[in-house]
Amino acid sequence: MKTHMNLSIEKDLVKKIKAYAEKRQISVSDLVEAYFSKIVKPSKTFTVIDLIEGLEKPVLEEGTDLKKSFYEQQSSKYGF
Repeated sequence: MKTHMNLSIEKDLVKKIKAYAEKRQISVSDLVEAYFSKIVKPSKTFTVIDLIEGLEKPVLEEGTDLKKSFYEQQSSKYGF
């Protein structure tokens, strides 16, 4: 069921919106509805940043030699 909605938009912008909608042969109402549908839809994309932010933060002691720790772990794991 559709309902009416009042919006306050600058006149110059309204002219541009109407021209844009006319060029694409779509009504301004359909254009606004499509835009609002898009912005309220939950994002399904999962980015690398989301993955990194979800990782557990390591606890490091000050002055830890990370390179040395890495090679020690690898040598015990792989027997070098």
